[in-house]
Amino acid sequence: MIATDRLAEVFVEVADTLVDEFDLIEFLQRLATHTSDLFEARAAGLLLADHRGRLQLMAASDERSEMLELFQVQAREGPCQDCYTQGTPVINADLTQASDRWPTFAPRAVAAGYRSVHAFPLRLRNQSLGALNLFSNEAGRMDATDIRIVQALADIATIGLLQQRAIQHGHDLTDQLQGALNTRIIIEQAKGMVAQANVITPDQAFEMLRAYCRSHRLRLTDVANQVISTPASVQDLMGS
Repeated sequence: MIATDRLAEVFVEVADTLVDEFDLIEFLQRLATHTSDLFEARAAGLLLADHRGRLQLMAASDERSEMLELFQVQAREGPCQDCYTQGTPVINADLTQASDRWPTFAPRAVAAGYRSVHAFPLRLRNQSLGALNLFSNEAGRMDATDIRIVQALADIATIGLLQQRAIQHGHDLTDQLQGALNTRIIIEQAKGMVAQANVITPDQAFEMLRAYCRSHRLRLTDVANQVISTPASVQDLMGS
């Protein structure tokens, strides 16, 4: 049973996209992390469509799911692909029995230690922006109430993204998403540099970057750019 106050807190956070310092990548990362934590999923990943309508990885709760999501993008098959193209959730898919449905993706997911997956579209009416994946190490089923809650989170996030784009920037949606994809590349580079400099895992490096941003009220994008533009500042930056 999900604590009501915790669920309410997450809904408010997901809906709050109109702040001046709104950071799309950080917003998507929080959505993936919160959803994974709330529903006790082993991992979560979030993919958005680019200007060509091809899904691209935008956020993942950990490095293992990130690699699997990237594989899903490259293979162009999997639950998120089905969810996005059909506009409907993929629920309670048993990965050990899904080789016929996803001959490339399913065996790779099982090899990574996952046993079941759910995917929820990020949609508004007939417009679909992407999909949210939840992976589990167990073959258990998600009940109807949890399904409605996750889809509601995904729907609110979609509305927030569109609203933020329209009010704050006035940019075309495809331009915004392309900018986010470019930003993610920068963050991945910064994450790698921090990991190498501190001899830690990429997951730990990412959390270090995010913690620094939160404590100093800085945008993740700006800090990532600083790390890349001034490599010598990595140690000082992370030690602050």
